[in-house]
Amino acid sequence: MSSTIDPSKSRAYLVGGGIASLATAAYLIRDGRLPGQAISVFEESDQTGGSLDAHGNPEQGYVMRGGRMFDEEAYTCTFDLLSFIPALNDPGKTVKDEFFEFNETFRSHSRSRLVENGRKVDLSSHGFTTRDRIDLIELMMRSEDSLGTRRIDECFQAAFFDTNFWFMWCTTFAFQPWHSAVEFKRYMLRFIQEFPRIETLAGVRRTPYNQYDSIVRPLVIWLTSQGVRFEMNSQVTNLGFRKTGEETTVECIFYTRNGAQLEAAVDANDCVFVTLGSMTADSSLGSMTSAAQLSCTQASGSWALWKTIAAGRPEFGKPSVFADHIEQSL
Repeated sequence: MSSTIDPSKSRAYLVGGGIASLATAAYLIRDGRLPGQAISVFEESDQTGGSLDAHGNPEQGYVMRGGRMFDEEAYTCTFDLLSFIPALNDPGKTVKDEFFEFNETFRSHSRSRLVENGRKVDLSSHGFTTRDRIDLIELMMRSEDSLGTRRIDECFQAAFFDTNFWFMWCTTFAFQPWHSAVEFKRYMLRFIQEFPRIETLAGVRRTPYNQYDSIVRPLVIWLTSQGVRFEMNSQVTNLGFRKTGEETTVECIFYTRNGAQLEAAVDANDCVFVTLGSMTADSSLGSMTSAAQLSCTQASGSWALWKTIAAGRPEFGKPSVFADHIEQSL
């Protein structure tokens, strides 16, 4: 892909059918002036949405692996995306219109965020000590490089993990004490506006339906109407690179479909966007009678692609290069 792109002569190849690629395709059309017919999305499964999926039936139950806790302050980019996507039930409205109208009628206000021994916990205090406050401020002010690979529990005293705040924060954002301190810092900075209202979740905005049906489906339908091609059941296994001076670009996409090994040539004027990693990769499901199986050895397509690229190009295996790509895009 060249640094100077002519939309009339370009194609865009997006690896992964999750919300990152869907948003990229939408902005390529709206802001990049790229025709939808020039955009191809490779997805290894038979369903778009990535982690933001939803499927099931009444007999076997329903599953939603990923989701977002929307608030207006932290999801400005998401709401901009939804501001030009038509709603499914009323094409005269946008998905954003539908979203905001729903929340005007149904406002979040939890009356019992924490329960202990069958009784509601008094949340008039977050339970911080002076040391906890200092540690929180220090964490938010420190650079990510200085935190490195430290865990959350290496940044706080043990008592911090018994505070009302920690119980509310970790159950809202799915944190454990052994998780990354850098990731915790990012969430603290992004959702600091939730501090005064986390005991009621009053800042949370909810979609009218599950997030797949409310966001992914209308987005995919609009992209399809624009001519975007969805290459389903197509797992990208590797990328071929070319070196031109100091610039490294993609010249070929290798993928498999129905057992066949295929290639897509990439011209100098084309763009390639790759989603590496996933917050639900290698997840497994349990049942009412059996626990989910822990998978530690088999990498899903997104992580396997990263490993393959890093093996062939060691400089791409450095965390600093791909950190932002692994983070949730919206």
